[in-house]
Amino acid sequence: MALTTANGRRSERLEARVPAELKDVFVRAAALRGQSLTDFIVSTVAAAAHQVLREQDVLELTRRDQIAFANALASPPAPSAKLRSAARAYRKRAGS
Repeated sequence: MALTTANGRRSERLEARVPAELKDVFVRAAALRGQSLTDFIVSTVAAAAHQVLREQDVLELTRRDQIAFANALASPPAPSAKLRSAARAYRKRAGS
């Protein structure tokens, strides 16, 4: 069920079943941060989710790969016959 919060944003309900011992850990951690259990879970899960997405979105290259990438940008190879043919076909279809 979606609710609208005071700032006009929709709020969705999320439920999870966890062992009692784990809930106790969550409650203790929330108290140490001075947050409600809900606020602690939402902020912690949001931070973890953003981190996972950043890791997926950011391409990390080794030093060797960085050099190869920079060299390819600085001195790209000449287009192959297949690439030139594909470009001609594209321009023909696109009307350029």
